Order: sequence, then structure tokens, then C-alpha cells
Amino acid sequence: MKSYPILTICLLLLLSGCQSSGNQEIKKIEQICKESVEQYRILSGLFPHGRFPVSYFVENDSLAVTSSGGWVSGFYPGTLLYLYEETKDEQTLAEAERILQLLEKEQFNTRTHDIGFMMYCSFGNALRVAPKPEYHQILENSAKSLIERYEPNVGCIKSWDSSDSSFLVIIDNMMNLELLFHVSETTGKPIYRDIAISHADHTIQNHFRENYSSYHVVNYDSKTGYIIQKRTAQGLADESAWARGQAWGIYGYTMVYRFTKDRKYLDFAQHIADFILNHPNLPEDKIPYWDFDVTGGPRDASAAAIIASGLLELSCYVNNDMAQTYRDAAQQMLYSLSSDEYRAKDGKEGGFLLKHSVGNFPGNRDVNVPLIYADYYYIEALLRQKKLECGENLYAN
Repeated sequence: MKSYPILTICLLLLLSGCQSSGNQEIKKIEQICKESVEQYRILSGLFPHGRFPVSYFVENDSLAVTSSGGWVSGFYPGTLLYLYEETKDEQTLAEAERILQLLEKEQFNTRTHDIGFMMYCSFGNALRVAPKPEYHQILENSAKSLIERYEPNVGCIKSWDSSDSSFLVIIDNMMNLELLFHVSETTGKPIYRDIAISHADHTIQNHFRENYSSYHVVNYDSKTGYIIQKRTAQGLADESAWARGQAWGIYGYTMVYRFTKDRKYLDFAQHIADFILNHPNLPEDKIPYWDFDVTGGPRDASAAAIIASGLLELSCYVNNDMAQTYRDAAQQMLYSLSSDEYRAKDGKEGGFLLKHSVGNFPGNRDVNVPLIYADYYYIEALLRQKKLECGENLYAN
């Protein structure tokens, strides 16, 4: 049996439900969320109107920003909405609604596969915690835009555009399927669900190796659907296991099971979880290096946050022994992320919540810095943890 530091053991002993000894872990999550509200007030004052935060660079005290069309634009309002859900801080909601107005026009953007990240992580959360009637149509229009990128000959939604017949699909695209499943359920239109399932099935067939690790990019021929190449863009090598790519996989297939209740997706998510949790290069604190095929260098807090959130949901669908295994691993990740090593000190890191994420190591972009999507999945995971400890369902469906 693997040993853990004594503080971790104490933490795990505390995680026994809302009725336990003063519920210290729940109080800790609530305190982190309150402190995160204050951090995001700092962040909100640092970027210009019409822009969205991406990252912060300590060495020159500068903030990286993007337009509403950037793939990460939905994570800032999404995180604000999670924090509002927990704290009921009205200023936080007001800031979320302000920037949602700037994001709204992206519902008609057919030039990106990331519209699920952009619109569901933002307007999907808004519909849930602070609903307005127009949010339903915004999400449906976003789903319509996304399926414009579906090619029946390939069976997938195109990720990156190309000047030739290449049809590039990245593992990240699994995350955008949640928008399609949601809209199919709310509208009763099966086309969105059918396309999401087709994409998920072809990704199982073509993106994963025998050990259930994932390629980053699969290049199909758009006319025939034949595979031209399997490669990486952000991992160590074509045959390596890029950490965040594995995170998208476990989260994505757990989500697909939530909507379909098809056992094959649950089994597949568990296989990916086994690959991650049993990998010899996973560090003791369970925060992975930026690629599973390296044994040193930068960690990726964003990958850990996504994996933790995915594991917590996965734990809801499996037997008790496996549920405990997944929750223990997720709790260890959240414990590490909440430590001084990874969590930003109050007022530091430009108002971001987590340090030490990696955007694109080979491209030398956003390496060992805060990233807005790391914050989003960190808060999501904490709120999932709180719900589970209180005996609540993560999702009504």
C-alpha cells in the first residue's frame, strides 16, 4: 500500500461527510472559495474592456489576454459563476454577467471547435446558477455552430482548419461534446446527440493506444475518412502521453457516460483512469509532469485539476471500492493543489488561483505559469468534492 504524508492522512480522515467532526474539509473548501472571490477581484481590474484573461507572467508582471474568440474565453466567466454558486457574492455575479455580454456573439462562430469550452463553460453554468431565458437560445445557436464542423465521411468534428484535405482532430475536442448533449436534451433534437456519439466513438477507435493513452492529434483525409497521421502538437513526442490530453480523455468519456448511460464509455473512462493513476511517472503528490513520458521538468496543475474533477464524477458511477480509489486520488490532487506549492498566495499571481501549469511546452508558450482553465477546473473539482461529501448528486440526470 502506498504511504502518504501524515497531513494527507489527516485530510482524508476529515473527508467523511457533512456530519463529521465539525466538517473541517467542507469549511476549508468554503474558505478557499471566499479567498478566490477576492483573488478574482484583483484579476478583474487588470485586463482591459473587451478582453479575457489567459495567464500571468511573474517575471515581468504582465497579464496575457485574449479576445472573445479565444478558446479560453469561457473559463473566466465560468469560474466566476462557480464562485457565485458557492458564495452568493453579488459583485462576482455582476462581473460574470458583464463579460457574458461580450462573449455572447461567439454563439455564431463556426471557425472553432472550442465553442463548447467557450459557451458551455460560461452560459451553461449561467443557465444553471443564474438563469435567463435567452441563455437557452444562445446555447442552441452555439451547438448549431459547432456541428457545422462535423464531417460524416470522417465521423468527427474538425478541430483545426487546414489548407488541404487534412481533417485534424485533437483529443481536446471530447470536451466540446457536453454542449451538444445538453442542447439535444433541452431541445429534443437528436442530431446533436448523434454527432456527439459519432465523435466519441471514432475517437475511441482512432485516438487511443492499447494501453489507453491518447494521441494528441489524428489527421484524417476529409474525403475518405482514412487516417493520414497520428502525432502530437503539445506533447513530448508523437508516441508520448501528453498530460492534459489524458485529462481531457478521462473527463470527456465520463461525461459521455453521464448523458448516454452506455457502459462502454464508463469502462473506457476507467481504463484511462487506470493508465493515469498507475503510471510510474506520476509523482507522489499526484500532480503530473506536463507529459507522462518525462520524469522531470514543469508540472501541469491544469491537468491535475481536470483529472481530479473527472475522477470525482467517475466515482459516482462505479462500485464502492473503485469509487473510493478515485475519490482518494482526486482528494490527494486537490490537497496538493491547495497547498502553498501550487496555490497562489493572496494578492499574488495577478489574481489567478493556481501556479505551475503548462500550456504548450514544445512551443514555449505559457510554461510554468497560472492558466485560466486550471482555475476553472480546480474550483469545479472543489465544488464537486463538497457536494459528494454532503451526499448530494452532482447532476440531476
